[in-house]
Amino acid sequence: MNIGRILISAAIVALTAPTALAQHVLRYDRPAMTWTQALPIGNGRLGAMVFGNPAVERIQLNEEKIWGGQPNYSLNSKAKEGYKEAQQLVLNGKFKEAAAVADQKIMPSGDNKNSGMPYQTFGDLYISMGNITGYTDYQRTLSLDSALQVVTFTSNGIKYKRETISTLGEGDNVVAVHITADKKGAISFNANLSSPHNDVIVVSEGNEVTLTGVSSNHEGVKGKVRFQGRLAVDAKGGKTSCTGGVLSVSGADEATVFVTIATNVENYQSIQGDEVKLTKAAMANAIGKGYDALRKAHEKVFLKYMDRVKFSLGEDKFAHLTTDKRVEQFAKNQDDFLVATYFKFGRYLLICSSQPGTQPANLQGIWCDKMFPSWDSKYTTNINTEMNYWPSEVTNLTELNEPLFKMIDELSVAGARTAKEMYGADGWVLHHNTDLWRCTWPVDRANTGLWSVGGAWLCRHLWEHYLYTGDKDFLRSAFPKILGAARFISQIVVKDPKTGYLVIAPGESPENTPKGMGTTINYGVTMDNEIITELYNIVLKAADIVGCQTDGDKALVATIREQLPQIAPLQIGKWGQLQEWLWDFDDPKDDHRHVSHLYALYPAAQISPYRTPELFDAARTSLVHRGDVSTGWSMGWKVCLWARLLDGDHALKLITDQLTLSPDTFLVYGTTKQRGGTYPNLFDAHPPFQIDGNFGCTAGIAEMLLQSHDGFIYLLPALPARWKNGEISGLKARGGFTIDMAWENGNITKLKIHSQNGGLCRLRTVGKIKGKGLKASKLRDSKSKEAKGIAATSLYDLNTVAGKTYVIL
Repeated sequence: MNIGRILISAAIVALTAPTALAQHVLRYDRPAMTWTQALPIGNGRLGAMVFGNPAVERIQLNEEKIWGGQPNYSLNSKAKEGYKEAQQLVLNGKFKEAAAVADQKIMPSGDNKNSGMPYQTFGDLYISMGNITGYTDYQRTLSLDSALQVVTFTSNGIKYKRETISTLGEGDNVVAVHITADKKGAISFNANLSSPHNDVIVVSEGNEVTLTGVSSNHEGVKGKVRFQGRLAVDAKGGKTSCTGGVLSVSGADEATVFVTIATNVENYQSIQGDEVKLTKAAMANAIGKGYDALRKAHEKVFLKYMDRVKFSLGEDKFAHLTTDKRVEQFAKNQDDFLVATYFKFGRYLLICSSQPGTQPANLQGIWCDKMFPSWDSKYTTNINTEMNYWPSEVTNLTELNEPLFKMIDELSVAGARTAKEMYGADGWVLHHNTDLWRCTWPVDRANTGLWSVGGAWLCRHLWEHYLYTGDKDFLRSAFPKILGAARFISQIVVKDPKTGYLVIAPGESPENTPKGMGTTINYGVTMDNEIITELYNIVLKAADIVGCQTDGDKALVATIREQLPQIAPLQIGKWGQLQEWLWDFDDPKDDHRHVSHLYALYPAAQISPYRTPELFDAARTSLVHRGDVSTGWSMGWKVCLWARLLDGDHALKLITDQLTLSPDTFLVYGTTKQRGGTYPNLFDAHPPFQIDGNFGCTAGIAEMLLQSHDGFIYLLPALPARWKNGEISGLKARGGFTIDMAWENGNITKLKIHSQNGGLCRLRTVGKIKGKGLKASKLRDSKSKEAKGIAATSLYDLNTVAGKTYVIL
């Protein structure tokens, strides 16, 4: 950045009128042939995938609480015994033997195979328009500016239009399909519901159709989730009938098809709800309001979230291409408008899959077309669930954390039982997976499931919410959960007889096996140490802010203060890498998809080019050797990591790798190296579809433009050379600041900072800036040793008043 002249006004004023931003629309010129070509809509409760076939529309449907099984608890009865045996074995270096004991006595085994329940599809809505025998002028779109999915086509000289929404309005809970034509009396169709569940019952009830069923049995747990779908139509003109589970409309001028779904699940402990009452109420509400009112309320809620952030990297040079072609040609075209669209799509998905009062976004958000999806589409908490919520604070969607925070509340209760019964410890624990029923015991096999710091990781989301908002009341309410996770850790760590460090034993660096070891099972692994260090520091800081309410809590804080220096530090290995394990096992040819030991770099803030330059360089070495191309979510994480390494060009290279068109098939583990990417509908390809990659890349793009984890707000910290000009508004920084900025030739030309809470706003920029009220910071970086290849920067301080906006021109 060249030295610029910047003037600051302390008054609350606006920037000059921003450049009009182009609309962001996913556009296709043919119907979807596969599920990953269909377009997603959702309201947190109801998810739908719209295929867009003119003659027979298929809309695949989900409801957030249709899961297999029922409330259950299924810890192996020998888990406590097995844990102690495995612990002694790993401390004696007998890792394979420890894994064998864990598989037999800790993990689900024998008659108890319960590794959590699957998220399941409801089924499909079909709308068959028998008079459509051929069509032209076809277009299928999803607007990220209005959350409106539209299909248009011409058949027999008549122009048809179908709009589909999953209503976000308060109290509204339907998927609505509004059908119009440019000729009166041209709308005729049959509509019906279908489901792959066993023994479903479809009946006509007056002018409505219902489909009722029960979720699946799974791994010895009987399915007891009752669900009902209810279908109705509101037509103008023509005739409407309802017979044999089919709604028929003939000769209407326009019509709206409504479908709603509900279950008997009240919460993770109760299935005493009345799904029939809920579907009747939702349908009556929708019919009473009508489509126009539902759409208006829907757009109002959607835009309340979406319009907080605006992002542009220039004009849309490839608007003539369909979205699938844009992905296919992304690397060749250097289509930066698609990057902005992909960023917006990530925010769109979070708005549609995680609304206050709903379940959190699972491994596939709320979109799942299978009865038994990959990994059960559960909550995988050794990276994937956390990644889903990485964009929530920085991209100004803080309210959408509410489902995650509620799940943490519930897990802290369910996890207390597992902590006591398996470990003999107080507090609470979560292993690497949970589900609707909040399972907390170890699942699958020891090589993936014997990982006990999931709860500790989730607690960082509670702390991050405080850092972004400054909400002390929230922190006060969250502190017991944080203390509970720390209490558990403080009671299970043991002293390593070889090093003297306090370690978790057994443990694992998620899903990665050290070369020649034959098992992931180890102890004192780097990720465990990083998470413990972060959690303990959070406890100490939070205790200073909100205080401890009991003598027991005060004693715990004292214990944590004593234990913290006994946790193993980060270590640099023989080839300059950040060690993944307590011992220098790392293989420079290891290209495993998990980069768990880099947790300290991102999402945590334990590695810095200014505070820990040697570790910063070691983290870069590890990431270089890990490689770029991997599964979709792994590449999303690497975008974040390269942004933290202040290398915008490499981060953009990872975005390019992620925006590589993926086929609608996936490979089985062990057959060949997996290649992730992006499906035609912009869903992330693990493969198969996992939504975490979408969210990870969205967070990574934000991290390229703004960072606030290191005690200052770094503006454009990892700007690729290609992104010479751009603008973004509404990004959030820790400390309660909102940032709007624009840049030309890499130089900031507009900057506006809103201070929610007041206080010092410290800025870091490449190059120097000047302005009234902006003072050079007295804080100085350590000059003992600098991280390699880091640009020279300057620090500035701005004293702010709560509620005021400061404009820098």
